[in-house]
Amino acid sequence: MELAKKRKKLGYCIVVILLGMMLFLPYSLSLANAEEGLAEMKQRRKEAAHRQRRLIFNNDGDDASWYCKVATPEELLRLRTTGLAGSQVDTIFYSTCSGGFGVYSHNTKVGQVVSPEVLFTDSISKKLIEQGTDPLKIMVDFCHKNEIEIFWSMRMNDTHNASPEYTEGMLLNFLKEHTEYLLASGPGQKLRYGAWSAANYGLKEIRDLAFKFIQEVCQNYDVDGIELDFFRHPIFFKSHSMGQTVEQQECDLMTSLMRQVRDMTEKEAIKRGRPLLIAVRVPDSVECCKTIGLDLVRWLEEDLIDILVPSGYWQSNPLEVSVKLGHKYGVPVYPGIVGSRYLGKGTDMRNSSLGVRGQAMNIWASGADGIYLFNFFIKHLPTDPLYRELGCPYLTQKRDKIYTTGAQAIKILKEWIPNGKKRFLNRQLVSIEQPVQLTPSRPVTIELTVGERIDTLWGKNRLPVIMSKVKLLLQIPAQMDCKTVLVKLNGTQLGTGVRGSNGTYAEFPVSNPSRVLKGVNRFEISLTPGSERNVLIQDLLLWVGN
Repeated sequence: MELAKKRKKLGYCIVVILLGMMLFLPYSLSLANAEEGLAEMKQRRKEAAHRQRRLIFNNDGDDASWYCKVATPEELLRLRTTGLAGSQVDTIFYSTCSGGFGVYSHNTKVGQVVSPEVLFTDSISKKLIEQGTDPLKIMVDFCHKNEIEIFWSMRMNDTHNASPEYTEGMLLNFLKEHTEYLLASGPGQKLRYGAWSAANYGLKEIRDLAFKFIQEVCQNYDVDGIELDFFRHPIFFKSHSMGQTVEQQECDLMTSLMRQVRDMTEKEAIKRGRPLLIAVRVPDSVECCKTIGLDLVRWLEEDLIDILVPSGYWQSNPLEVSVKLGHKYGVPVYPGIVGSRYLGKGTDMRNSSLGVRGQAMNIWASGADGIYLFNFFIKHLPTDPLYRELGCPYLTQKRDKIYTTGAQAIKILKEWIPNGKKRFLNRQLVSIEQPVQLTPSRPVTIELTVGERIDTLWGKNRLPVIMSKVKLLLQIPAQMDCKTVLVKLNGTQLGTGVRGSNGTYAEFPVSNPSRVLKGVNRFEISLTPGSERNVLIQDLLLWVGN
């Protein structure tokens, strides 16, 4: 009897085990399939991250908010987009931000659609939405039709709405009702760093909102990726706005948001059957990023980003620093050509086609994977030949160009970062913002990077062609005799300087272009014996032409 009971009990156990296995097996197989699917999608994501992108074109989206007068896809595309078809622009990053955190030109339910009644009287977004489309959908359709990659660009804390003309209508209604979620205590309050309308990422409510904005686009639009633009504008935590140190715990909060975004994009990628990439636009200094709450190295270590864009208001380091960092973690790097914010003559030179070509050659020479263009359309419309040239170093090399010690302004660094210029500027600059003092007793040496061998340009029949005109331009006081300034290039004395036609620059001919090296060149500048006055050098440019 006792034996029968034991057998019966054993039978029950076997049945329970078998039922458990039957129930658990589908789940375990599903889990295994999910892990296999995630691994496969990760591999496809890596491959997609390394596709060719000669030029990335960032459109800040104000074409829909300000400039488009007729609410049709054709008219919106005509302004900045149609002309890019067939160019070297392989990717478009399209921003729908319309002046502030959470205010957009795309059809959002989580955020707020820009209202033409309040400020942007020409905004066409609501009219397009009524037609069953919106600016972002129009861009996605155009790019897919023309085999151009398309990313939605999310400005993580845009504060244009802090300007008086923006304030009334461009602050998210949620933030109007909860001003305690701003970095400032209320509208118009002045902060030491940043603008009063910046959202406080130290608060979970703001991080949750930012995530929902991103998730909504990833679920509703067939984009190839998203750009998280941390440079527009680089202020996220109250400590930074007060001039204090951003603590590691605040960096961890932003990293947690990045993990959340990565997890969401991976799941959405599996749902739709193709990768969804993450690009980040950040300062070009790991230390500077950490100062504002962005733990860039950890993001790279944890595979939270696919594309690195070290580009913005300023450039702290030589280009190679960011390229080496990204490539260390298998992440492609796209340094930017951004409109110069210098005041004076230097701006014209740096924003000109010649200045842009010099920047492009230096980017390619740094080992970067391509070039990122931000607000480029302000000076160069999509019909500009530069869009069919800059993505190929060989084409750019054959054209006239100007090399400078730095294309971006630098004073703005201290406007955003406490003691930023002293802490994070790691390269030599000569410009109207940062002139160099030359004294009779002490020559100065200025380094200039040139991204090409200008004496080995290949022409017709593969014969070498030497650029016929190379000259150094120094901006020195107009009343000064150029003959009193002596210049050596990499140890070789240059010819006597003459005043240029516009009177601003003294020109020193480089009779032997082979003296110009690919990479760092050193210009030693001194005054002739007997000179008694100091000289302020406000700019140094190398002009290379045919």
